[in-house]
Amino acid sequence: MKRSVLVVLLTTAVPLLLIGAEPSAFGAGDLSNSEPYGLTSNEKIILQNKDKLHKVTVKSNNQANEVESLRERIDGLQSIIESLNRKAHNNKVNLSRLDEENSIKSQNNVEYEKRLNEVVQGNSENIIKLKTVMTEISLLVDTINKEYVTKSEFNSLVNDVNDFKSLMVKELKATSSASKPATSELSKKTNAQIATEAKAFYNKKYYTNAIENYEHLIKQNYKPAYAHYMIGEMNFKRKNYANAISYFKKSSSLYSKASYMPKLMLHTAISMDNSNDKENAKKFFQAVVLKYPNSSEAQEAKKYL
Repeated sequence: MKRSVLVVLLTTAVPLLLIGAEPSAFGAGDLSNSEPYGLTSNEKIILQNKDKLHKVTVKSNNQANEVESLRERIDGLQSIIESLNRKAHNNKVNLSRLDEENSIKSQNNVEYEKRLNEVVQGNSENIIKLKTVMTEISLLVDTINKEYVTKSEFNSLVNDVNDFKSLMVKELKATSSASKPATSELSKKTNAQIATEAKAFYNKKYYTNAIENYEHLIKQNYKPAYAHYMIGEMNFKRKNYANAISYFKKSSSLYSKASYMPKLMLHTAISMDNSNDKENAKKFFQAVVLKYPNSSEAQEAKKYL
């Protein structure tokens, strides 16, 4: 009897755990993610430029650290040289004194030679230290020269980024000016009329007109979850999988209990699969099967699993 109860509990708990592991939020289009997916063409370009700027920043920081280290070594070298100058001066004074003592007391010759040897030995050690420091500084300078980002290279990267920004501004202006007449026409209609017209365009596969209508409805905040879903469907049919994932994500965040959620999740999984995001695609296929086991979408998901 105890064994039967344990089996029942385990069989009940496993689906619940799997359902709990269902992705609660989409990560597509998130440039702050360490491994972003589902990016649009513009987002990919922005990410590439972001990576370039990051590499330049890292190189610049490394060079600054090495230059600071070089300055510290130069300061140390200067201290050694100053110390040698002081010692040389002291040695000169000492030698003068020894000369005077030698002229007065010839018996101090032995002491004189001993002290002179000590001075010579000290100078030799200091010279060795000086050569070591110079060698290290030379190696550091060679390293900086190898990894140095030239001013022309940095300016070239900055120009590329500025050109990209200018191109984006022109495209946005062109898109804005091109959409003004249509927006003016749509503003004369009610949201319900625009929604009916959008569905008719969708059924006839006039996706460009349908997307235009649904975008207008999103701006009007008229059934935005459904409008995002429909635009995602049209991008899915056009095989624009990154855009489809982005719109599906937004639709799910607005209303996760919609009747079209099984299809939304299935098409999200297929879009991820076609974008080579196999790991996340598998999670979504499993979520469809677990959450909507009796749906046609679940049967389709099983084929991918």
